[in-house]
Amino acid sequence: MSHKLLRAFGLLILITAGAFTVPAVAHQQKAAITKVLFNPRTGNIEVMHRFYIHDAEHAVRQIFGKDADIIGSAETQSIFADYVGERFALINGETTLPLAPVGFEIERVFFWVYQETPMVSGIDDLTIKHDALRDVWPQQINTVNIEGLDEVKTATFDGSVELKTIRIKE
Repeated sequence: MSHKLLRAFGLLILITAGAFTVPAVAHQQKAAITKVLFNPRTGNIEVMHRFYIHDAEHAVRQIFGKDADIIGSAETQSIFADYVGERFALINGETTLPLAPVGFEIERVFFWVYQETPMVSGIDDLTIKHDALRDVWPQQINTVNIEGLDEVKTATFDGSVELKTIRIKE
């Protein structure tokens, strides 16, 4: 083989190997998004947590043991949804709003956890706690978007941030 052909073949092997290794790293997002919707139609504050299924899959094995299966086991899914519910809170003044579990589901590459609570009047500030997966990975970033009010408000939980207070009424 000529030198140019060998070099081209070597480059093709490197590109091909790179194509198979990059997605494995890209799967681990270590980020979640939560939507807190003040829904006047239902009269509820609806909470929708979205986790990457790949992250949830690795996390449940670390948290609940190597046999935990977020994809194939409804029991693991339920336990993970409870875990999320225990690590998320909406606080109005000194009162933690009672978030009821609504359900959970897998949708393509995401695992969703749903909660809700009746709307209460007089919320000027809302303090949020969102520690899900932050006990597994210190680099986990949880973003919370509050919608259904005048404008979308965002709280980001990263580093040592444990609580964020968002001004609801201007």
